[in-house]
Amino acid sequence: MTDRPRHVPVLLERIVDLFAPALADRDAVLVDATLGLGGHADALLTANPRLTLVGLDRDPQALALAGERLAPHGDRVHLVHTVYDGLPAALSDLGLSRVDGVLFDLGVSSMQLDLPERGFAYSRDSPLDMRMDPTTGPTAADVLNTYSHGDLARVLHEYGEERYAGKIASAVLKERDKTPFTTSARLVQLLYSVLPQASLRTGGHPAKRTFQALRVEVNAELEVLRRAIPAGVAALRVGGRIVVESYQSLEDRIVKRCLTELSRSTAPPDLPVELPEHAPQLRMLTRGAEQADERETERNSRAQPVRLRAAERTREAP
Repeated sequence: MTDRPRHVPVLLERIVDLFAPALADRDAVLVDATLGLGGHADALLTANPRLTLVGLDRDPQALALAGERLAPHGDRVHLVHTVYDGLPAALSDLGLSRVDGVLFDLGVSSMQLDLPERGFAYSRDSPLDMRMDPTTGPTAADVLNTYSHGDLARVLHEYGEERYAGKIASAVLKERDKTPFTTSARLVQLLYSVLPQASLRTGGHPAKRTFQALRVEVNAELEVLRRAIPAGVAALRVGGRIVVESYQSLEDRIVKRCLTELSRSTAPPDLPVELPEHAPQLRMLTRGAEQADERETERNSRAQPVRLRAAERTREAP
């Protein structure tokens, strides 16, 4: 395709290095649970000639493009159309019980941002869609046009961390009574008119938080993530590794909580000796959340908000 969206994988070298001890010189299996356009997958397959990759994505268009990119790797690639919390079922269908690596690169993909008809970008007028799988489910326009004031304010506050959620919700309900929302430009215009002037001068584009909130709601991203991270850990063999890239604080908190809990001993405080069943299931490979350095953010501005966490499976679950 001549109009293929530009795709620069975030923290590519770091991710290849983190997985290397679990994948090198063995017949390994890795799940890329958010395949996107396949940049990370391609690099991992190239670096590990004996690797088999299972690529998951809810977006049929992304799967098709990734399939073209990964075709040179032949039958080492298995693509599955599913949301990332569908990981256990995808592995079961392929006859796999344990894998050596699981990668999550969360958030919206380069392709989804770059194609106007997908409706993710607030910088251009486009249909208010925002579905990562455009074949199913409600759109962002449906949320704006049908949610009650309370539900819409909750979405904007919880998922966009928007201070003026109630004020925005009131304005949306008033405007939709005149004409339903269909395109992004009208929503952006409303936000400029509603938000206080002081807030327009700080914190980036005034539509950023609202668009994030709508996208998270439309795709149930946080609910899916709460199921997907434990499922990814459960799929790992001992010695296998999980790597997660998050791009906003709500995602990163969920990832941090799950990985941190599993990296702690469950032994009671008064137990003199830790029993094997109380030992941590994970060993953290990163100290806190790693960020992209200045060199990478200059090359790829979408790397700026990334927070990377990684862990290694140290024992089976009880």
